[in-house]
Amino acid sequence: MIFRFLPAPLRGVMSFALYMLNTFFWASLLLVVALLKFLVPLAPWRTACTRVLTVIAECWISCNNANSRLVNNIHWDVDGTENLKRDGWYLVMSNHQSWADILVLQKIFNRRIPFMKFFLKKELIWVPVLGLAWWALDFPFMKRYSEAFLKKHPHLKGRDLETTRRACEKFKTMPVTIMNFVEGTRFTPEKHRRQSSPYGHLLRPKAGGTAYVLQAMGERLHHILDVTIVYPDGSRSFWHFLTGRMKRIMVRVQIRPVDTRIIGDYFNDAEYRERFQAWLNELWAGKDLQIEPLLRRAHVAARPGMLLSPQI
Repeated sequence: MIFRFLPAPLRGVMSFALYMLNTFFWASLLLVVALLKFLVPLAPWRTACTRVLTVIAECWISCNNANSRLVNNIHWDVDGTENLKRDGWYLVMSNHQSWADILVLQKIFNRRIPFMKFFLKKELIWVPVLGLAWWALDFPFMKRYSEAFLKKHPHLKGRDLETTRRACEKFKTMPVTIMNFVEGTRFTPEKHRRQSSPYGHLLRPKAGGTAYVLQAMGERLHHILDVTIVYPDGSRSFWHFLTGRMKRIMVRVQIRPVDTRIIGDYFNDAEYRERFQAWLNELWAGKDLQIEPLLRRAHVAARPGMLLSPQI
């Protein structure tokens, strides 16, 4: 951490400004290539442009990682990323605690697996700069409808699932990683209480979106990457990350097979739906059990006299 002598708020402002400058620079290149891709409707040309767009996005992530090292002195405890391949198709399933989770996942997976893409709310396309960048990179935008809205407009039922299907069809032409925060929202103690979650450190997993991705791409996906992110010091906000006050991050990656028992028609097959929910709840229970010993290990390592390994 080069700028550790600066006050934390100043480090945060400087880091945020560097992230923005980095994003503006690479997003500008993305949009130029995306325009060229759009203007020439030839499959080989568009495939080549897609590869260039991916390289640009990976360079953007690498620069973000370099920016992080300027203000952070994070001890990274990461395990399970040794046998990953860049030419595979993956589904990443992770717990979700902070906006920093995305930066964590990008750091540990960048150039180790295909570029990660995740489903976004349709409204996010209007986010300055990033919205256009996500569009250029073929991130799928989904319009989500509440149950109350669908009761009044039943003709729209299944529209968001059709969007998922079309996006997954596009993903079949080139290796890709699909990212899914299975809980659907960031963990907070209030949400945990409101859900009456049976897990000590996690919210209840939402099965529908994950099941549909598996249904649409199951024959193409090679593995599921079951990711557990732990912030042992409790400092998990994006602002803590920017200001360099996030000292330790623990990540565990388990590579799981994609087998026939977790692929099916979630919305029309009641037997499969029950089986898939049981599988997902079992996976989530195992993830929850994994977190407590990680926290204990981190607290032991933090005792006076214990040394932390350098960041990766």
